[in-house]
Amino acid sequence: LDSFQSDIIYRDPLPRNMIENSMFEEEPDVMDLAKESPSCPIDSDDVVYEPRSSRLLVRGLGENDQDDEEEDYESSARLLGMSFMNRSSNQRGATSSFVRQQPSGLCSMPSAKTTVLGVLVLVVVASVVMVIYFLPSCTFSKEGCQKSNSSTIYPVTSEGELFPWSELRLPTSVRPVQYEISLHLNLTTLTFQGSVTIRVVVLNETKVIVLHSSGMKILKCTFQDKEVKVLEYKPWQQIAINISENLKKGQTYVLNINYMANLSSSYDGFYNSSYIDTTWEKRVLAATQFEPLAARKAFPCFDEPAFKATFLIKIKREREYISLSNMPKAKTTELPDGLFEDEFESSVNMSTYLVAFIVANFSSVSMNASNTVVSVYAVPDKKDQVHYALQTAPQLLQFYNSFFDINYPLRKLDLVGIPDFLAGAMENWGLITFRETTLLVGNHSSDIDKQLVTSVIAHELAHQDNEFLRVRFRALEKDALNSSHPVSSVVNTPEQVEEMFDAVSYEKGASILLMLNATFTEQVFREGIKEYLKKYRGGNTDSNDLWSSLSQVIKQSVDVGQMMNTWTKQKGFPLVTVSRAGTQVKLMQEHFLLNANNVTASSNLWHIPLTYVNDTCSNSISCRQVFHFKDKTAKFEVPTSVKWLKFNYRNEGFYVVDYGDKGWEALMDALKENVNVLSREDRASLINNLFALSRLGKVSIIQVLNLLTYLKNETETAPLTEALRQLNHIYRLLGKRSDLFLVSRMRTHIFDHFGDLMDSQSWGKEMSVSKQELRSALLETACTLNRLNCTQQAKALFNQWMASNRTMRIPGELLKVVLSVAAQTEQDWNTLFNTYKFSILDSEKRKTLQALASTQNIRTIMWILQAGLDGNDIQTPELPLVISTVCRHFAGHLYAWDFVKENWDKLTQKFPVGSFALQSIIASTTSQFSRKLQLEEVQSFFGSLKERGSQMRSVQEAIENIELNIRWMESNLATLRKWL
Repeated sequence: LDSFQSDIIYRDPLPRNMIENSMFEEEPDVMDLAKESPSCPIDSDDVVYEPRSSRLLVRGLGENDQDDEEEDYESSARLLGMSFMNRSSNQRGATSSFVRQQPSGLCSMPSAKTTVLGVLVLVVVASVVMVIYFLPSCTFSKEGCQKSNSSTIYPVTSEGELFPWSELRLPTSVRPVQYEISLHLNLTTLTFQGSVTIRVVVLNETKVIVLHSSGMKILKCTFQDKEVKVLEYKPWQQIAINISENLKKGQTYVLNINYMANLSSSYDGFYNSSYIDTTWEKRVLAATQFEPLAARKAFPCFDEPAFKATFLIKIKREREYISLSNMPKAKTTELPDGLFEDEFESSVNMSTYLVAFIVANFSSVSMNASNTVVSVYAVPDKKDQVHYALQTAPQLLQFYNSFFDINYPLRKLDLVGIPDFLAGAMENWGLITFRETTLLVGNHSSDIDKQLVTSVIAHELAHQDNEFLRVRFRALEKDALNSSHPVSSVVNTPEQVEEMFDAVSYEKGASILLMLNATFTEQVFREGIKEYLKKYRGGNTDSNDLWSSLSQVIKQSVDVGQMMNTWTKQKGFPLVTVSRAGTQVKLMQEHFLLNANNVTASSNLWHIPLTYVNDTCSNSISCRQVFHFKDKTAKFEVPTSVKWLKFNYRNEGFYVVDYGDKGWEALMDALKENVNVLSREDRASLINNLFALSRLGKVSIIQVLNLLTYLKNETETAPLTEALRQLNHIYRLLGKRSDLFLVSRMRTHIFDHFGDLMDSQSWGKEMSVSKQELRSALLETACTLNRLNCTQQAKALFNQWMASNRTMRIPGELLKVVLSVAAQTEQDWNTLFNTYKFSILDSEKRKTLQALASTQNIRTIMWILQAGLDGNDIQTPELPLVISTVCRHFAGHLYAWDFVKENWDKLTQKFPVGSFALQSIIASTTSQFSRKLQLEEVQSFFGSLKERGSQMRSVQEAIENIELNIRWMESNLATLRKWL
């Protein structure tokens, strides 16, 4: 929310700098990257990553892996498939000495670039998601890489010894086939001891075994029952064992490592979590989050997705705890020391990042569904909040079994709510972990809260996101920047791998699959996906395998591979410009690039399945026509009687359309005459395209605002919320410049178009989820802009709620609005904070936190930021949400920026460089700056960080966004002063 007291907040004291905030909340949600490593070492500069938008419940159907408001949909956004070590070769410090040697007999760098397959989302009308895997050409299932004559540089360990491997990726001379892991956890000292026995098979003769290990103390290592020395190169999180004699190809050997380590204090690896129960006692537990790069923090392993193996896990625990892992429990043994050891069944072949285990005091409920025992686990105080998830998961499981015509392959499926969990969810094989707010539903949760839980469970079961209209708009905004990247991208460092979890990788990936699905019909697309999954089940694939499967069922003269490569192998998307002369329609495509620095746009072309409708038939799927647009320009004919054309039917394509002045006028005149002449998705896409073209400089802001006068007749959620989102962004940009005149005029403009609709909203129960979303957006804007009718109603409802001792139910979608209004007074803020501390209803708790962070009291803002970092009163995983909420308001955005600068080192200890959390924090604190002084400060700060963050793509995006904001202000500020 922005300020509720716009006439007061500008008198608050300013911090010493002059910077501001973001139009973003948190960006969603998870992707899955490449699943394969090459047969021979490849240069780090040649690694290609392509993350996925989502995964299958049986993601493994392709490989035997099972498989929020905006900020809540972050849930799946930090998953990764290819494992890289800590640094690229160009980041080695002076302390990392290297010795140049001639190449050994081992296979060296490949002669060709390696393409890694990422996973994209299959989106269909029935909420189906699919994963595409882009894997390197040198794999276990392919021929080995060609040898190179170049010499090899080997690093030196901190002990001064030569480390026998020189690549970020592991060698593939050996691969694991079976792990046996035994863990003994101490939740008092927050440490654990472990033993891992790895059975490996030799693919090529070698005298060295290299694998991953991070943050462990190796106590003893044996190879074939003989003790051997372990060498460690910490910058790449690798350990190596030199063998005196060549290991023979085809032979199997056994490696055993005993070790000890601390539980991670961040939120990856094997980490400690805690919560305060209703008796105010602190409870501790341990859980895992291995994707993208963290299985190596729990046990030494070959931590790259292509190194699949089976896993047998044993966990020692105290009596009061339970342990969970991917597979069903085989047996429990009581030990002489009073501990219990749980042994789990051996898993199917899977990658290390999907291994999971938990030790906690949890309660559960279970039911049988589709020959699978489905269980939902939560802390005992919240055991009454698990039933909605238990009802939902079996239905989704049955649906996906039927849809993909492949049954979920395990006998059990656990869904576990973790109290202190950074991701939204993680689809570990057989043991899906969730942030509590994305799994648990209380009696007072709204239908929107339930929709969120259903969406996240569906995402993790079959990997999707249902809100694809908003998702596509967000992806388009990010992919329009010069700092964007192809869906299949080259990455050199772990930090860059982390950054692949963004809107381009996830949401563009999902969008282009939706486009493919819409082009060839859902049924045909579904058959192609089923063919693909069955043909390659249990194996590794590359993108051509998917395109080939689809081509077999499409049976049209369309080269699916060629078409899709134009969308996955080059960044950005096309702008289609339409002009009409009589019956002839002329088309031109070019790269849509928001160009702040006069960078030359690419000359790339896309194979666009261009869809369109016209005034004679516009609202039915049967009206849609398809034109395959592959060249720079094209023409086609329409009947003389056609008055107007609307391209990109229902916004199912990933492109923007400019109709020219006459074309836009014709469309808007048609909407003024009959708002339902186009579908609600088409109306929303027209609004989105108009604002995008304004930012590009193709359409003036005055044209945009004039063309949107039709909105007074609009009643549907999608177009209204898109218009509100765009206008609110401009309002916040103006507000952060302290331009009181324009802020006031923009506020009046918004009320002129939406005021009557705002005032007509009820404050009682609304049955339609779509109407709930619309009401929430309207009233949040109304109270943000201090509309008296809204603030009075909200305050009255809050007083009634408090008088009832919080037993009266406020509709869940209105709770944040009501609490945010109340949080503007000191007394009610303190009351809300006590409510927050004692609440065990997660959806209510998170909305209360957002309300608390909306305060305009500077001292309180500074306290809540620090509390989120400290992690006591406010859990640290909520800090990105706190920062984004603070930054939406004038009073706190500069302090939030100061806070980030002053605490950057602490933030990077909590959240890995490149992680989604840091991406969100950077966007929140900078993306609404629009002054050159602010740009210079951002450049100076991030430039000073060097390896601590200056190289992040999100930093380049932040700088580019500020430059674009500056340019937009220079182009439109004077015009707005005259027009508003």
